[in-house]
Amino acid sequence: MKFIVALLGLSLLWSCSSETDNIYRPEIEENLYFPPITGSSWETSNPVNLGWNAAGITELETFLTQTNTEAFIILVNGKIAFESYYNGSAATDLFPWNSAGKTLTAFTVGIAQQQGHLDLQDKTTDYLGRGWTSMTAEQEDAITLSNQLTMTSGGDFTTGNTGCYDANCLNYRSAPGTEWYYYNAYYTLLQPVLDAATPAGFDSFFKTELKDKIGLDGRWVTLGYNNVYFSTARGMARFGLLNLNKGNWDSTEILNIEYWGKMTSTSQELNPSYGYLWWLNGKSGYKLPGSTQTFTGKLISNAPDDLIAGLGANDKKLYVIPSKNMVIVRLGPAANEEDLGPTSYDNELWGKLKVIF
Repeated sequence: MKFIVALLGLSLLWSCSSETDNIYRPEIEENLYFPPITGSSWETSNPVNLGWNAAGITELETFLTQTNTEAFIILVNGKIAFESYYNGSAATDLFPWNSAGKTLTAFTVGIAQQQGHLDLQDKTTDYLGRGWTSMTAEQEDAITLSNQLTMTSGGDFTTGNTGCYDANCLNYRSAPGTEWYYYNAYYTLLQPVLDAATPAGFDSFFKTELKDKIGLDGRWVTLGYNNVYFSTARGMARFGLLNLNKGNWDSTEILNIEYWGKMTSTSQELNPSYGYLWWLNGKSGYKLPGSTQTFTGKLISNAPDDLIAGLGANDKKLYVIPSKNMVIVRLGPAANEEDLGPTSYDNELWGKLKVIF
């Protein structure tokens, strides 16, 4: 489904640009729009009034099709400014978020903390019991929920499967908080922590305290050692809009601003571009999944510095850009090569986007 109306409007704007360059002003809204919790209605925004570059969006569509994209949405001020589905996909399809779904868990942990069910400085052992790792009691007790959220648990990633969360897979390498490594198992165990911490368990708590409150569709699916969230592209966009509004859905606070701010800021100095399971742009350096190397510069050089992102394996992308009041969703198979989290595609995609708006 192509966003034909938008493209026609953009073509008109492009053809008349010489007459309007001196008088045109993009549409600006003071308040964010939030779609109804139920139903499929969602207000749209006319790209002509946003001042988008028609030639750029034509190039973007070609690029998205050629790079295996199946769903692509841009929200501006909460309204849908662009929505298109490619390569046989449709708006009703459920897409895996992969590790972009880590942001859902980080958000849910924050809700649990504000309700008094847990504290980020709590020992993981308090919830999973003695022996959830193969470490000594002292080593195990040093790992906190904060370490799990920030990829600083200190587990040995040099041997075995870093997705395996069985006790015999979790061995000591370094003191928690002294090394950053994208170790999936420690993240995955946050959901069992929430099972133990919340009255009715993770699934129920997630549904009642987050999913139902913003009209998020979809479900968690267990795939081996991974618990992967599947939803429509609009479902992911809803969660992005919630975070664009700093944890508030319309006038309802779902997550307090203190936790939200910490979640979306540098959580430790080992990897400045990582918050609580969120990726952050505009920092002085970054580490990538599967590596201990530190790279200089910002994560996505073509993107705005204030961008925060949920980034999943094989190019699942949720971008939230406060300076532009914008949320962008990209779903589908890997654009180029299969890889975890941030990829070169982020910068390629933003190279196309930055000439549009």
